[in-house]
This record gives sequence, structure tokens and C-alpha cells, in this order.
Amino acid sequence: MSIKPPFTDLEIAKAPSGFYEGHSLPIALISKCIMVALVLWALVFPLNASGVLSAVNSALLEGFNTFYVLSVGAFFFVMVGVAAVPSIGRRVLGKPGEAPEFSTFSWFSMMFGAGLGVGLMVYATAEPMSLWGSNPEIVAGNVAGSSEGAVQSAFRYTFLHYGFHAWAIYVVTGLSLAYYAYTRDMPLTIRSALTPIMGRFANGFFGHVVDVLGVVATILGVSVTIGFGVSQFVDGVYAISGMEWLVKAGEETPKPSTVGLIAGLLVIMALSIISAVSGVGRGVKYLSNLNMVLSLILLLVFVIFGSFLFAMSTYVTAFIDYIINFLPLSFEAYSPLTEAEFASNLPVSAAPLANELYAGATNPWGSLSGFTEGLEGDAAALPTDVQAAVYEAGAQGRLFGWQSGWTTFYWAWWIAFSPFVGLFLARISRGRTIREFVLGCVICPALVCFAWMTILGGTAVDLELAGSTDPSIASSSVTNMLFANLQNILSDGFLSMITVMCVVLILTFLVTSADSGILVMNTIMSGGSQETGVKHRIVWGLILTAVIGTLIVAGSSGAAADPLLALRNAMIIGALPFTMVMVAMCVSLVKAVIRDGMRTQSEEAQAAPAE
Repeated sequence: MSIKPPFTDLEIAKAPSGFYEGHSLPIALISKCIMVALVLWALVFPLNASGVLSAVNSALLEGFNTFYVLSVGAFFFVMVGVAAVPSIGRRVLGKPGEAPEFSTFSWFSMMFGAGLGVGLMVYATAEPMSLWGSNPEIVAGNVAGSSEGAVQSAFRYTFLHYGFHAWAIYVVTGLSLAYYAYTRDMPLTIRSALTPIMGRFANGFFGHVVDVLGVVATILGVSVTIGFGVSQFVDGVYAISGMEWLVKAGEETPKPSTVGLIAGLLVIMALSIISAVSGVGRGVKYLSNLNMVLSLILLLVFVIFGSFLFAMSTYVTAFIDYIINFLPLSFEAYSPLTEAEFASNLPVSAAPLANELYAGATNPWGSLSGFTEGLEGDAAALPTDVQAAVYEAGAQGRLFGWQSGWTTFYWAWWIAFSPFVGLFLARISRGRTIREFVLGCVICPALVCFAWMTILGGTAVDLELAGSTDPSIASSSVTNMLFANLQNILSDGFLSMITVMCVVLILTFLVTSADSGILVMNTIMSGGSQETGVKHRIVWGLILTAVIGTLIVAGSSGAAADPLLALRNAMIIGALPFTMVMVAMCVSLVKAVIRDGMRTQSEEAQAAPAE
């Protein structure tokens, strides 16, 4: 019995002439209207924008934290399952026997640079150091923060955030797009990945909505990445030049000023637009190869001068611990703890003080000693054992607060980044097999991330354990921890040279991420075309610059006075609807590969009697 052929008649109407020639007007105009509205809101009403984004973000995390966690856990197992089936894993993303377009080194360099370059520079030291001070084991009271006993759990969650789950997010989008584009000759755009369940509806309004969600998520995901990267770039330039206007005046720990961030942003985006105009074959490829070489040099510096033996022993023990806890890490989600639920679990003597005790007991960044020291009045007069019981009653709230503030933030960041990285991966992966795509984009980069995190982060943790840090790494800002780490292992001229190299590496990583994002956004709006007009790359480069700049200003104007806060909140909000699209992508891909396998078997069975 023959199997009905798949729907492949995807038609995306494009403007025949004028400024938008070759582009889908609905996608381009709706996307631009959304971004322009966001820019104007943040520019004209920065305090309102910052406050509303924070409130909406908090509400969404309370309602969808579990959805984020379970979805990402499912992404990994679905992708591994697809690659593990022999008949599916060996399928070529292209015509049978087609050779890959790029060498393995260039392929991996572009994948790594676009997928995580800036994140590794910012968080290589900051992630292990921060999680060494606060992670679920510490929040639950099982180990003391910033102690030798907290090292294992710190790297367990570091590996979670930069490991197999994280890269599987990229692969969901990338493999889906590559499969339909290269095996079914469909446009390289987001809606193609949903045609097995959307059918002809992908040609109309619903298809436009899917592509617009991809564009919005891409802009916000790239914006957060560039925001963190620019902050670290400014830290590096300040470390080299000592220019005071780059940092906030009167701060004990130097942090980039709003003026410094905007200046750094303008430099980065100008270079990114120039690179994007040159196209993926030249600008992105050459920058990615340069990134990989400089990254290896930086890693070698820490191997030679850092705590390499401590790092390698930590790598082995942390990896084993990560694998042992893999299932709980994949699917263990925490729910918020309401004040009523908290009050119902309190000892009788403490119940009347529930309102006063709730915030401190559910603070994920506090400790038992910090909680008790902060109590006042009647709460401070409670017996020690009652205070401990009150703190224990808030454990669920602390775990939820930690997970939503750390893990869910990361999942939203990776998801918001996935339309960009996924489409970019698809674009450079023609000729690879499905199994090669999954292994190359999930397992290999994750193992490199683990080594990077343990060598750089492990050095910082080892130095702090020995009490020999000057300047203190732990008290540095997130984006400055890398430079504080270098100052503790290098000195004089060599330190200056490596610091300059790091600034160049951050710069090239940022330019790679931004110009790739610009190219991808134009690919979506042109209905999957890989050759888009220069003027549109420039326009979207300017829009991206405006989005980042105005949200930095809005974040600086908020109550928290955190320049990157509004960016983070907007990204998490924008990632939620695209998470739902990605769940649908998984369902579509599984359906497509199974049905295509059945078609192949049916065709072979019908051809056999004739032979």
C-alpha cells in the first residue's frame, strides 16, 4: 500500500518589486512593527518598560517554569532517539552521497562560535564560581556554599546549563530545518519545520505567525548575548586602558557604565553590519576560524598557568556525577511556594509571623545564617530550632526561585537563540548525516564546554579555596571574573598581552554572533533565501542595535539599576511562545522521519516484483 506523499507545496508570497523585493511583506512588517514598538516604549517610558517587563517575566516564570524544564528534557531524548535509529541516523541531509559544503574544522568553528562563543567567555569563570556559592544542594541545606563540599554540585549544574540538554535545543531547530530544506527541497525557514502537522495552513496566516515568532525570539536571544558580551568587552577595554568613563563612578567593584555599554555596543554593531554584508562564506567563516584559534590559545594559557590537575580531576568526577543525576536534572521541576502554603507548614509559634518570615525563608540566594541574622523583633526572639524549622518550610520556594532564576533563564536563553543558531546550523550542514549532525552538534560541543568550564572555572575555584586570590575573583562582577582570574595567574607584560587577546576574542565572538543573527533574520523574512539584499542586512543591524541600546537604558532606569535586566526579561518573555513552536517541531520531525521511512519501504516493496 502506497503512503500519501508529504506536503511540500510551501508558498511564501514575496514582494515582486520595490524595497521589499524578494521578502515576505507580512513577516517583515509585523516583525519590524513589534521591534519598533519595543524600542519606542523603552526609549520614551524606560521606567515603565523595565517595571512591566519584570512583572510579566515573574508571572510567566511562576506559570511556565515546569513547562520550560520538561520541554528541554524532552528535546534531548527525542533528538538522541532520532539519531539512534539506524535507518534514520544514516540519512543524508541532502541528496544521497552529497558531500558536506564546509570542512569539519570550519563547520565546528562556525557552529561553536555562533552557538556559544560569547557565553563561554562571560561564564567560563562566572558560572562555576556563582554556582559554587549557590546551587540546589546549597539552597536545600545539604552542603555549605563556597566550601570544598560544594565543588561537585557546582559543576553538576554548570554541566547541566552548558551540556547535552542545552545543545539539544539548537539541534531541534537546526535538524528540523535542514531535514525539510535538503531532503524535501523546501524553503529554509521556520514554518517548513511544522508542515507535517500544519499542512496547507503553513502557507497563510499561521505560517506567518510561526516565522514572526522565530524572528522576535532571534532578536531577543541575540540581544541578550550581545548585551553580556558588550559588558565583558567594556571590562576588558577598561582593564587595558584604565579609561574611567567606561565604568560607574564610586563602585567598589568596577562595573560598566551605561555610557560605556552604549559606546561598546556601537563599535560591535558597526563591525557586525560590515561583516554581515560580506556574507557567511567570507566574514562569518574567517571570523569563526580566528575565534577557534584564539580560544585554543586562551585555553592553553590556563592549562599551563592555571590549576590544571585540579581541573582535570574535577572534570572526571563532575562528569560522572552529571551522568548519574542526568534524569533528575532533565525532568525535576519546582513549583512556586505561595505564602498560604508556607504558613501552613510553619510551627504554631511562628504561624502568626508568616508574612514577616516568608520573603527571607524563600530567598534562594540566602543561607540559614543569613536568614536568622536578618530577623527582627518577634521573629528574632523565636527559639533557634523554630527559626531552623521556618527556614526549612521555605525550601520549596527557595528551590523554585533558584531554578527559575538560573536554569529556566538559561533554557529561555538557549531557546531564544535557537532560531538563529538552528537555522545557521542548517545552513552550514548540508551533506551531513542526521547522526553526524546530532553527535556533532550535541555531544562534541558539550564535551568541549565541560573542559572549558572546568579548566577556567576550576582554576578560579581552586584559587579561592586556597585563599590566595588578589584581586578577589568571587567578589568581581560576572563579566569581570575572567579578567580577575587572569590577574591571579599572570603578571606584567604577559598579562597585558593575554588581556588584549581576550578583548579581541570577545570582539570577534560578538561580531560573529551579531552578523550571523542579521543574516538569519533576513533568511526567514525572504522565505528561506540564502542570498539577501545588503540594504536589508543594514536595516536589521540598525534595528538590533536600537533594541539592545534602548533596553540597556531601560534596565539602567529601573529599581534594580541593572543595565541587562530589561534585556533578560524581554528575552524570557519572547522565548516562551517559541518554546511551544519547538515542541511542535519535535512532533513534526518524528512524524516526518517515520512516514518517510514507511514511504521508502513501500517504494522498495513495489519495485521488487518488477525486478
